Amino acid sequence: MMKSRPWIARAAGLVAAVGLALTAAALPPAATDHPGKDSVRPAAAVAATQKLPEDLPGGKTVVGETSPVHDPALIIDDDGTWYVYSTGLVNRENGGTIQIWSSHDAGTMWNYSGTVWDRIPAWIDEHFSDGELPGNLWAPEIHENDGTYYLYYSASRFGGNNSLTALATNTTLDPNDPDYEWVDQGLVVSSPASGLDPNNPGKTFNAIDAGIIEDADGTPYMAIGSFWYGIFLVPIEWPSGKPAADWQSKTVNIADRFMPGNPVEAPYITKHDDYYYLFVSFDSCCRGGDSTYKVAVGRSKSVKGPYLDKDGRDMFGGGGSVVLDAHGAITGPGGQSVFGDYLAFHYYDGSNEAVPYFPTLGVQKIDWTGGWPAFNQGVELPKATKQPKDTAAGTGRKASFSATATGTPGPVAVWESSADGGATWQRVAHQPVTKRTDDGAYKSTLEFGAVASGQDGQLVRTVFQNAHGKVTTETARLSVR
Repeated sequence: MMKSRPWIARAAGLVAAVGLALTAAALPPAATDHPGKDSVRPAAAVAATQKLPEDLPGGKTVVGETSPVHDPALIIDDDGTWYVYSTGLVNRENGGTIQIWSSHDAGTMWNYSGTVWDRIPAWIDEHFSDGELPGNLWAPEIHENDGTYYLYYSASRFGGNNSLTALATNTTLDPNDPDYEWVDQGLVVSSPASGLDPNNPGKTFNAIDAGIIEDADGTPYMAIGSFWYGIFLVPIEWPSGKPAADWQSKTVNIADRFMPGNPVEAPYITKHDDYYYLFVSFDSCCRGGDSTYKVAVGRSKSVKGPYLDKDGRDMFGGGGSVVLDAHGAITGPGGQSVFGDYLAFHYYDGSNEAVPYFPTLGVQKIDWTGGWPAFNQGVELPKATKQPKDTAAGTGRKASFSATATGTPGPVAVWESSADGGATWQRVAHQPVTKRTDDGAYKSTLEFGAVASGQDGQLVRTVFQNAHGKVTTETARLSVR
């Protein structure tokens, strides 16, 4: 069998039923304005006014528009913009194509940036014309080579391995660039495939969940697979980004759990120091609070394996050290990708009160310890340790409010203001950076550069949040003399 994604459909239905915007469930409940272009400064403005602190290893709190995200593919562009590409919405909502999310402050505040295309390519419908058409595109991978961005994505039917992985290319990730265009390059591989093992003619993979890696000589490979016979490594070529000649005979089966259902998928290989690390997702995705997804890893001196876990067990044979599992409000972490020292994954958010267990973006900075990736799975709800205080300032003068909190992962402050005595609250347009203090707490200072008389009586507060929950500070008042 293969994985299916019924939870995406149920979550999307819930969003429609309660009348939420695409990502409103990710916002603090009191934040009523849309956190779009007016809420986040451009990258250049942020860089000019605030120095972004360097992340410590561990969970990175992400805020803003972070749901619904499934199978996130992370890339950090040369200009510092973070992008995540994720599985499309079901039932062809918004076209059902790959979604795009972006961040201009090193991956903390995220915004929904639309979709790659407004419809699924016609040739994919032709491929599946003998039955049910795919309701969305799945599991993207983004990789840059020689100035070209290669976006791999999958299409499939639930319950079988009649699947394909396809490719689109672009010369820029910036949607404001006049050259921005995702060009459909068609089919890469499809399944069922044959000729993978002369000793087992029935061996095949499920052609979804591609991940690209280059070996020390620059030769590219595509890790791919889900359930069935597990994970395979397919040789590909640049600049086409497609399989090399006679690829079937050169393909290597690098991971197989040899257990009923063979629940292993979402391969991603990254190089660190002398080893290649194969990250996979074990067990069951896409069941909301009942998901059992978890991230496991093995390593090898060769990109072709064998990949051994911490106990020396081969991942082709049941090995794989679990390094990230359910903890706190995070259920079913998986569908991962790696860029640099960051692991991006999705999980089902138990702290989301509007839509419990909504699929959400998670990010961890990898702690490379003893040659292995480690992840902080500590759980501490945010706790406000310093409240903002009432502040008075003359017209045209500066005014500031500060608040401090603790929590694990480190909480991020999202400031809100009210001009009607607290009846309604709006998210402050230009959010300050939350910084870690010397004593391990997290401080945020909201500054008004030149207050106006009309701001007299304005109220402010902040919501400190991390992956496990949030806390709202007391209210402070601005008096303008």
